[in-house]
Amino acid sequence: MPGKHQHFQEPEVGCCGKYFLFGFNIVFWVLGALFLAIGLWAWGEKGVLSNISALTDLGGLDPVWLFVVVGGVMSVLGFAGCIGALRENTFLLKFFSVFLGLIFFLELATGILAFVFKDWIRDQLNLFINNNVKAYRDDIDLQNLIDFAQEYWSCCGARGPNDWNLNIYFNCTDLNPSRERCGVPFSCCVRDPAEDVLNTQCGYDVRLKLELEQQGFIHTKGCVGQFEKWLQDNLIVVAGVFVGIALLQIFGICLAQNLVSDIKAVKANWSKWNDDFENHWLTPTVSEVLSTAGPQQNSVIGAPGLAPPSRHAFFGLGGLYPEPTFKNW
Repeated sequence: MPGKHQHFQEPEVGCCGKYFLFGFNIVFWVLGALFLAIGLWAWGEKGVLSNISALTDLGGLDPVWLFVVVGGVMSVLGFAGCIGALRENTFLLKFFSVFLGLIFFLELATGILAFVFKDWIRDQLNLFINNNVKAYRDDIDLQNLIDFAQEYWSCCGARGPNDWNLNIYFNCTDLNPSRERCGVPFSCCVRDPAEDVLNTQCGYDVRLKLELEQQGFIHTKGCVGQFEKWLQDNLIVVAGVFVGIALLQIFGICLAQNLVSDIKAVKANWSKWNDDFENHWLTPTVSEVLSTAGPQQNSVIGAPGLAPPSRHAFFGLGGLYPEPTFKNW
């Protein structure tokens, strides 16, 4: 409208999204570094750092791997998101988005495959637990993890107590000299609420008894079945946790991509402004040409006595503009 000036707002990087992404990732970064430090400390205590081959000697899962892998991934993601947001670095922000997107799709694919191939997953879980049962006494961290799982889910072995025949200390062969022969770990035992001191020998010789008699001393259900039952009973909570994690990942990706778009818009606007500045201030206009033409700068071009413009007016930028010729009238 006439008489009113239209104001155009130039693109800028949103401070709220930038510093929210920075704050979120710095917490993520610190937690990842803490997990990684705990994992490396645990390996140092077990002498793994001085003997790397010990990583492959263990037949089962070393729980420290969980801390190292999760801590490493969190540290890398936190670093990329934190520094990328603070320094407005599009490369780090894109790396953060792509890496987080890959993790999201990997989780999604794992969930779909686990739902479709339930029987195969169950068999693999049985095999995984049995491999760790074999290595129960080989690593203290693995031993504590198995004991925790058996106590939490009130189970024993993958399918039942007889799975402990796979362990050289608990098998029932006549050649086994161990005192734990035909027994199970204390974590399989049915705890007495009135018992103040933990009886670590409660599982000795228990598998020599009949199955009905065993039920009064130990848990006879397998951990795979108990885990499936726990998932069914807590399906809403488990689904809510996974959906919450997925939403956080999607939110982080969108926030990083939005920040990248803002940075690109500001750069494009700056480039356009720079080009306009060069064209406006470095390109000679007609009035600038006439101002260097001589004392008769207000005369009409072609009037008698008009001195020709100097070459400086037209060749001051490296000869980009041709020298005009003026004829006397």
